[in-house]
Amino acid sequence: MGWLWAIIVGFVLGLIAKAVIPGKQHSPLWLTTIFGILGAIAGNAIARALGVEATRGIDWTRHLFQLVAAIIIVFLGDMLYTATLGRRKHRV
Repeated sequence: MGWLWAIIVGFVLGLIAKAVIPGKQHSPLWLTTIFGILGAIAGNAIARALGVEATRGIDWTRHLFQLVAAIIIVFLGDMLYTATLGRRKHRV
């Protein structure tokens, strides 16, 4: 169940990150989901390092860290994907 939840959260975070980033992103949906999962993991690690581990109710601070990390990872990952795809298309 933990992996299913991670995929769902990653999917949602990836879509929100794609919506926030201006311009068109060229990475496919499966890659955006992986970037979202990585953003959730990084956001949890940052929140834990800053002392935001467990609170009563909804952890808005932790979710904010997850979203910001997902936005950064989706942005950088899409740039890398576009650069790699562009080089591959240029060779052919």
